[in-house]
Amino acid sequence: PVGVSPNGYNINDNCGSTKPMTASEAVIAHGADVGICLDGDADRCLILDETGKVADGDQFMGLIAGRWAEEGRLNKGTLVATVMSNLGLERHLESKGLNLVRSGVGDRYVVEEMRKNGYNLGGEQSGHIILGKFATTGDGLLVALEVLFSLRKGKRASNFFNTFIKTPQILENIEVKDKNIINNIDVRSSIKKAEKLIKNQGRILVRKSGTESKIRIMGEGINKKLLLNCLEIIRKKIK
Repeated sequence: PVGVSPNGYNINDNCGSTKPMTASEAVIAHGADVGICLDGDADRCLILDETGKVADGDQFMGLIAGRWAEEGRLNKGTLVATVMSNLGLERHLESKGLNLVRSGVGDRYVVEEMRKNGYNLGGEQSGHIILGKFATTGDGLLVALEVLFSLRKGKRASNFFNTFIKTPQILENIEVKDKNIINNIDVRSSIKKAEKLIKNQGRILVRKSGTESKIRIMGEGINKKLLLNCLEIIRKKIK
């Protein structure tokens, strides 16, 4: 165990799922097979392979969804993830004949979608994953056990956690005086233009921050030049 001496002030301080470097160093130092990172209340979980490399929630959701589908346990062949989950996850599921339903950002929206339509697996890139067969909320320990169960046949974590190839993703946060600028006609027009340019090659997501005076822009695509061009089209209209 590392980072398990709370004093009332040091929650997540350079440790846990938000700062996995400490665990990464410990995995390498001890020659461990895996490392498990939880956040302060243990509803989020990230897992590191034997090289100290971090695998995020998208990789685990793809891993668990595939295994549950093979075992006939994935309700309606569907995984619920947020709009922030990587495009590579969506394409990976499609290749297996499975569906990805996207919700708003936040575990509450994932859970709402799961309950509304009877799905039993959902989560976020952050490692907040809801295993509907066992729990009604995120539980990092359960997720860790579910992933370790998949590893029990002696496979190396580094060969197992790369469920899919991630689509390159760029995130930008733009400070604004008024977040409602996102509804400005010129801004909406720039978003539509960017989405048209990158259609079938990636995706663009523009949203208000829920906690700060910022507009968050996320772009995904293999063609980096095209992606940067699309983000610039939107950025110029927001600044």
